[in-house]
Amino acid sequence: MAAKQKILIVDDDVNIAELISLYLTKECFETMMVHDGEEALTIFDTFRPNLILLDLMLPGIDGYQVCREIRHKSSVPIIMLSAKGEIFDKVLGLELGADDYIIKPFDSKELVARVKAVLRRFQPEKPAAPTPDAKYVEYPDLIINLTNYSVIYNAEPVDMPPKELELLYFLASSPNQVFTREQLLDHIWGYEYIGDTRTVDVHIKRLREKIKDHEAWSLSTVWGIGYKFEVKQ
Repeated sequence: MAAKQKILIVDDDVNIAELISLYLTKECFETMMVHDGEEALTIFDTFRPNLILLDLMLPGIDGYQVCREIRHKSSVPIIMLSAKGEIFDKVLGLELGADDYIIKPFDSKELVARVKAVLRRFQPEKPAAPTPDAKYVEYPDLIINLTNYSVIYNAEPVDMPPKELELLYFLASSPNQVFTREQLLDHIWGYEYIGDTRTVDVHIKRLREKIKDHEAWSLSTVWGIGYKFEVKQ
């Protein structure tokens, strides 16, 4: 029998945390609840969750800081939970490394569905040589493998959340083709995604911090339109 996937629930509202735990336990997840940011950072290393549900408004260390500190050492998926529904708050959460953002109050079915969707996309594995039927693209000093969700840059593996990798792969698999922000948002996040095109800009910014432009290729901005993976002749 496969081991249960582990979810760390970080919320200072005990009732909400227990309710979330109940929803997820019914779906055969193993859960751990903590109620402040400092405790979350301590438990993270011992519990080793497959995903974190992280409330933003926490006593002491807030959710933004918890996300920032976890991202320094891990690419574990993080879904932020917040009553704040402003675009600024969503973009800030994504910039810090969150993989999704759910506004409170939320429907239990939507929460479970989003948890499952993020976990499906996140398949951390040791980078392996591409097989003939693998979905991958290769350029000088860069290999993007969508089959095992791995990126090799300058002969080194790069930790990358699923959406960043999917965006990079989509652009790199159509070299020199220009995509609008709307096209990228629809393809990577789906037509049902309730968000802003700045989400794309945030992920491009994070990709550029990890994957620097190469003499043979670059992640280029086409001003007033969108982005392309430019392969230089």
